[in-house]
Amino acid sequence: MRAHDVEAVTDEMVRTLRGHADLDWSAPAGDLSWSCRDTAVHVADDLLVYAAQLAAEAENDYVSFDVAVPPDAGPDDILRVVDAGGALLASAVRTAHPGARGWHPNGVADPGGFAAMGVVEVLLHTHDIARGLGIGFSMPDDTCRTVLTRLFPDVPAEPGNAAATLLWATGRGPLDGREPVREWRWDSSVRS
Repeated sequence: MRAHDVEAVTDEMVRTLRGHADLDWSAPAGDLSWSCRDTAVHVADDLLVYAAQLAAEAENDYVSFDVAVPPDAGPDDILRVVDAGGALLASAVRTAHPGARGWHPNGVADPGGFAAMGVVEVLLHTHDIARGLGIGFSMPDDTCRTVLTRLFPDVPAEPGNAAATLLWATGRGPLDGREPVREWRWDSSVRS
């Protein structure tokens, strides 16, 4: 995955969710225990942390900082933080040298790995928030297939069904002929 993939999904998240501040952002985001608001803050946090991990080339642990959004920040304010986080991660991916590495509990990742993690966080949680708000959102099949290939190498994506496969692989939906997934992890390790 590359920087433009992070930018594209972040732009789509903001475009999909902006203008829905009148809906109940305190509602659960899909099947998550987090609210729609807290899930959006989580996305912003992940994007900023992934950018920091890659920029600092922190290979042994997380760079120590917290992303805080004021409690009175509304949905559009939070989406601005998501947008900024996506831009910073894209910039970190774009400017990192190919040998750059950063720590993640699911495997030390290279720039493409951090891009893929950012993309999957944005896609899945936009799906979750959209469900919680009762609005539509479709995940792009080609992007889902690329994410599956990079982070879920043991999960084959059927042609035309990569979005459903990604939802299944992360415990968010059924997939014909496969048992439900109860626990999951991606593998962000650098591929040789």
